[in-house]
Amino acid sequence: MPSRLLPRLAVTLLLIAASALWTSANAQFSTKTTGQGTSVVTTPYVRAELLAHAPQGVAPGQPLWLGLQITHQPEWHTYWKNPGDSGLPTDLAWTLPAGLDAGEIAWPLPKKIPIGTLANYGYEGTVLLPVPVTVASSFAPGPLAKDATIKLRASWLVCRKECIPEEGEFTLQLPIQSTTALSGAAFEAAAQAHPRPVLAGTTGIVPDSQAQLAAEGHTLNISVQGLPVALRGKTLDLFPETAEVIDNAAQWKQAWNGSVWTAQIPVSAQRSASPHLMPVVLAEQSPAHAAGPDTRTGYRAELKVLGTWPQGASVAAVSPALEAALKANAAQAGGATTPAAGSGASSLTLTAALLGALLGGLILNLMPCVFPVLAIKVVGFTQHAQDRRAHRVSGMAYTAGVVLSFIALGALMLGLRAAGEAIGWGFQLQSPAVVASLAALFTLIALNLAGVFEFGHFLPPSVASLQARHPVADSFLTGVLAVAVASPCTAPFMGASLGLTATLPAPQALAVFAALGLGLALPYLAASCVPAVARALPRPGAWMDHFRKFMAFPMFATVVWLVWVLGQQSGIDGAGALLILLVGLSLVVWALSLAGRARVWMASASLAAMALLAWAFGPHITNMPAPQASAPSTQAAANGWQPWAPGTAEQIVASGRPVFVDFTAAWCVTCQYNKKTTLAHADVIADLQAKNVALLRADWTRRDPSITAALAALGRSGVPVYVFYQPGKPPVVLTEVLSVQEVRATIAAL
Repeated sequence: MPSRLLPRLAVTLLLIAASALWTSANAQFSTKTTGQGTSVVTTPYVRAELLAHAPQGVAPGQPLWLGLQITHQPEWHTYWKNPGDSGLPTDLAWTLPAGLDAGEIAWPLPKKIPIGTLANYGYEGTVLLPVPVTVASSFAPGPLAKDATIKLRASWLVCRKECIPEEGEFTLQLPIQSTTALSGAAFEAAAQAHPRPVLAGTTGIVPDSQAQLAAEGHTLNISVQGLPVALRGKTLDLFPETAEVIDNAAQWKQAWNGSVWTAQIPVSAQRSASPHLMPVVLAEQSPAHAAGPDTRTGYRAELKVLGTWPQGASVAAVSPALEAALKANAAQAGGATTPAAGSGASSLTLTAALLGALLGGLILNLMPCVFPVLAIKVVGFTQHAQDRRAHRVSGMAYTAGVVLSFIALGALMLGLRAAGEAIGWGFQLQSPAVVASLAALFTLIALNLAGVFEFGHFLPPSVASLQARHPVADSFLTGVLAVAVASPCTAPFMGASLGLTATLPAPQALAVFAALGLGLALPYLAASCVPAVARALPRPGAWMDHFRKFMAFPMFATVVWLVWVLGQQSGIDGAGALLILLVGLSLVVWALSLAGRARVWMASASLAAMALLAWAFGPHITNMPAPQASAPSTQAAANGWQPWAPGTAEQIVASGRPVFVDFTAAWCVTCQYNKKTTLAHADVIADLQAKNVALLRADWTRRDPSITAALAALGRSGVPVYVFYQPGKPPVVLTEVLSVQEVRATIAAL
């Protein structure tokens, strides 16, 4: 009978659903030990990448360099060790294996960056901040170790007229025995850009250089000896390594007296340091608005400060100019960057996230894999329409099962993130084993709905009668089953709410998942608590059996979709192997439904055949072939789309061309709908071509930490996500369910 179908199904298939979730979690953790990690962090303003240079491998006495390479968007910059009148230097915090010791940043020669009445020292374009690493004689990675795990937590301030504080976490697997020299040219260029000491005199002794304080203490009279002959007679830039000593933006005089360079530099009115030894870097003055790489050579001199410093200003943790800039741009920075996890959200933002999750859960009920479960459960009311109390208890138990299951799934995702895994919503469907398990689960449900077998024939009488003896537990397990079958379906309004969970404290994040579960359970809860719904249902009759069998077809359609998804992950061989195994599973189920000796013989033969099929074809399911790289120009010529890669969008935007990125996945129903409708619309395609918009597609069907990081930077946790990048402006993120009008309006505003 229909009222007994779902309870028995829930008891039997709960282990399958739990196994699928465990397999997903195990698959996510296993990638952490295979050498994968995030070595690139991309924001709307910079692309930061962790690099290494170990030409002789990682061994005591051999050179080893690590470094953070930052590529800035046009007109944006980060800062030198002394940022000048405003700004903050880039900070690197390393986590290295025992026996490796990171030194200080070997800062390359900076550039003077005037901003209004201020002057800063920093970097534009691309810069590598190299760090020497000492390998101790005690370094012992073990005989089986092939790689050393390098971790870096970096923070930087990127500014144009506004300032955006950013940070990133990087992981790099560094081969121990083999050579790592692909970035050798970048480290060599950084070494050339590092300031050199001033030239030694004829006696081999570096001549004295000094800074004499004027009588009033407002001017430093500087003299430097030993600079190379090539600089004589040229105008120089001076970069003080000690912050808040000189007036960085002031005009000052300089001259050459033979081989001695002299200058009179005003002291800052906000001076907070009184050094007796003042290191400075000197270099030929760069032309204003110079383009291309900086080919200047810097020279470092330590000036002996003569005289007595007057009383200075109190030390400020953050310069007044920077504090004002950060306050003035707090609202814009908040909209352009991702808040740190655990910072919490405003009550308005959290309320919007909860409502979005509630709406997303409601929409899940309409998905073909969920609707049969809900429909047949509600139809069960027709048999006990007068038992209102039992309906209310059943509805509350079902709701509890759904909500607690979603909270458990959310806690699993948050736990994996806390453990360092780059995952987002839908992570379970990035595992071929999970997709195959769900296909098997839905096949069993569809065969049961179609009447091919009854679970009561497989279960002992004591187990089969559990539904009648424990109806509350039965409803709870049905809610768990509803979440298991809902996991492949992505509701179109869940992206922003679930993306916010990555930035919330755990209690608030889990509240969003609870709201999602409440939305899924709400229709059944309302039906169980409102007697008019039960009275409005048709009376029991033959239509119930027809309806049950009809509901098998949405389940079969879901199986077809999952086979297609697996084909995107494991190729045509994987999809074919899954189909063969599903046929074998169907044969086993049919054989077990027989009676008498036919059941014994057919079941034995079908189980043996299934074991043989699993042994022969099972490996093809989880064998994920490497993606075939096609020439971008060929693919672009075919359909206008190019594959997304870290830094590609930023490079195109830097050339002055807008970019549209489609973050998609084969298992995302909404993604496929938008791709076949709005993104294929003739007017949208014409507008994109008219604006010369570059089209990039980031395929998240298989797990890709770089795509996960890019989604997190946009405040999203899953797909679909559609974003426009344009020069000098923050990215524009569109809604999950695209309309032609929305896309065309955004293109027109480019």
